[in-house]
Amino acid sequence: MLIPQSEIEASAMIRAHAEKAVPLAISGGGTRAGLGNAVLGAAELRSTGLTGIVTYNPAEMVLTARAGTPLAYIESAISVHGQSLAFEPADHRGMMGTMGQPTIGGVFATNTSGPRRFTAGAARDHLLGVRFVNGHGEVIKAGGRVMKNVTGLDLVKLMAGSHGTLGLLTEVTFKVLPQPKTAVTIVVSGLEDAEAAKAMAEAMALSVEVSGAAHLPETVRSRFIGGALKDGPATVLRLEGIEASVAVRADKLAMALTSHGPVSRLDPEQTAWLWREIRDVHPYADGTERPLWRVSVAPSEGWKLVAALRLEAGIDAFYDWQGGLVWMRMEADPEADLLRRYVKAAGGGHATLMRARPSARAGVSAFEPLSPAVALLSERVREKFDPRGIFNPGRMVKGDMK
Repeated sequence: MLIPQSEIEASAMIRAHAEKAVPLAISGGGTRAGLGNAVLGAAELRSTGLTGIVTYNPAEMVLTARAGTPLAYIESAISVHGQSLAFEPADHRGMMGTMGQPTIGGVFATNTSGPRRFTAGAARDHLLGVRFVNGHGEVIKAGGRVMKNVTGLDLVKLMAGSHGTLGLLTEVTFKVLPQPKTAVTIVVSGLEDAEAAKAMAEAMALSVEVSGAAHLPETVRSRFIGGALKDGPATVLRLEGIEASVAVRADKLAMALTSHGPVSRLDPEQTAWLWREIRDVHPYADGTERPLWRVSVAPSEGWKLVAALRLEAGIDAFYDWQGGLVWMRMEADPEADLLRRYVKAAGGGHATLMRARPSARAGVSAFEPLSPAVALLSERVREKFDPRGIFNPGRMVKGDMK
């Protein structure tokens, strides 16, 4: 395992491997090990030696940190100033069955975003600048401390979600935002998936600023907050802000949803617990390798997709992002062809195989296959960044090194 202690050292390591055309498996803390296709015959290059906050001005709400800095350290440092990462990066160790520490570079490299994404945006929307080492061993700087677009490729956005296939992130600059003063959750009990989708859509149309909307069917309901949710499926809606505002908005939302079913509330402590478990996909942190999919479709189509699949395969599922994000655990095989056929029928979307035993992954593309035009463009971009194809070859698309 290669763990450079400086950007200069990382550059030298990458240059040496590029000269010999030896592949490198790029990672942060290794907490999402197993996601994507295996990088065969590669030396592992981790960013965990590149740590520390470079600059942080709470008044400007901008922070620059080295990529290997533990996410927990970043969150602790900004919480002292009443600030947070609005996109709620998830901790997938339980779901993936991995160890290590999530890193801030890993968060942006995988574009990991939580329940607030559908209102606050994804991780990439908060990323302002990056430093990274390309396939020539050159250090590249893109972006800066203010959001600015330039002519040509937006390198900052390209690096976000690239899963280490374009270069090794060494430094990231990003926005932080004020932490909500308080939060409560309105719970509607007993709704089946279709009715829950209607209730969430109704809630989102109200002027109450819902910051989290999820539906937890009865099959998973008892696995949240120690089984404290009332019996029956739970449709949960989060409100955040200053205490007086949250109280008024919660009353308005509860009144509007009483026609759908019994309504109850969770206090701030229970709310934080619940949404942390939704973020981290707690029901499927079950110590198994049963195939787990992350499926993104239009919010109105999520429940229809699950209903159609249940006619042909054994699955368990719950919904985030107003129903637009479906966490789906298959009871046997991944059923990739079946799933993607139904995703296409639902108007399109994305399906990522987050977890499966190695034998079940054989022949299955972990990420949504790209259209021919997008695939060609992606390949051209990668040729510019990594001409020898040494960075995570085949991770996102099966293929050989050049």
